[in-house]
Amino acid sequence: MSATGRGPLAGLRVLELSTVIAGPFAASLLADFGADVIKISLPRGAGQTDDPLRGMPPHKEGKPLIWKVTNRNKRSITLDLRKPEGHELFLRLVARSEVLVENFRPGTLDRWGLDKATLWQAQPGLTILRVTGFGQDGPYRSHPGFARLFEAYGGLTYITGEADGPPLHPGYPIGDPIGGAFGALGVVAALYHRARHPDAPGQEIDLSLTEAMLKILEVLAIKADQLGEAHARSGNENAFVAPAGVFRAADGHWVTVTCASQSIFERFCTLIGRPEMITDARFASNAARMQHRQALNALLEAWVAARPVKDVVATLMDAGVSAAPVYDARQILEDPHFAARAAVTTVPDADFGAVKMPGLVPRFSATPGEIRTTGPEPGAHNDEIYRDLLALSDAELARLRTAGAI
Repeated sequence: MSATGRGPLAGLRVLELSTVIAGPFAASLLADFGADVIKISLPRGAGQTDDPLRGMPPHKEGKPLIWKVTNRNKRSITLDLRKPEGHELFLRLVARSEVLVENFRPGTLDRWGLDKATLWQAQPGLTILRVTGFGQDGPYRSHPGFARLFEAYGGLTYITGEADGPPLHPGYPIGDPIGGAFGALGVVAALYHRARHPDAPGQEIDLSLTEAMLKILEVLAIKADQLGEAHARSGNENAFVAPAGVFRAADGHWVTVTCASQSIFERFCTLIGRPEMITDARFASNAARMQHRQALNALLEAWVAARPVKDVVATLMDAGVSAAPVYDARQILEDPHFAARAAVTTVPDADFGAVKMPGLVPRFSATPGEIRTTGPEPGAHNDEIYRDLLALSDAELARLRTAGAI
């Protein structure tokens, strides 16, 4: 695999010392746009060697499918930083890199003799992205950083679910990639600063995944502060506009519909043959409609239930009313719009020939990124990187393997 990617970050080298999703997702975004990301895993026989992500379903023929997506476009080496030989090799890699991504609990690298002063001595301009559940300081700094924890602390779980039901977690650890996206943004912002100030010292980026969730749900804080209200669960009703909801069509499929503005609501009334609703005081404004949303949603539910989902979506969209089918993953793969834009793309894979995964987001007109490879097996690029980048000999590599350092 070539270390040279295509995109606006081509030429950037990133060391990734992270596991599971959030840190790897951040590094994967950088790799999508050209960065040479070197993912570091522990060698086999060095204690807990498997990244927990490799044990998470789904699997095919024993291979973790999510690994192939979350670690795409990366090169992989094994290295035990806790051994003297591994410690030395790591600092040599740091000296040849611009960014380090790590998601250990605060202070872990320090205990291994890799505090920030040591890292910056090896590479004065190094940008260090530290990904944790709760940040590098504060009472919760040592808490484990699992998605369900920071989704719960961050408010997402509380507002998800039916109004009279329990809080619900999403069916996927969405907090991880959300935080990872903030991590990639932080790295790019730090690199922009260095581009403008080449002599500036390196800096740390303290990414709390809980705080990323707070930012995504930013209305919750101001609502509680200014109105003294906790944003409540509302099921599939829209907490901001009415009518809106998820409704079952005549063929059993689901559709989401929302009348997000006055003009859309008026078009909906005309479409269903109820123009008198436009001047009804109960529905004259969104504020009034929110007070009577159950009656409006019941009307919309009945209208949808009388038609197959394709007719529902086509009729509403033709009338300028926002609607979409609620897709499962198989329908996403079959959608002609996503196919036309390569929103889901096919990537060569060593195990299965080719696999599908999400495409590049966002798209650059002049410096597009690319998806070159799926996630590699741990250590797949040991010889390539240790020989080419650090100029180690076969004898040195053999000695390091025997010592358990790689």
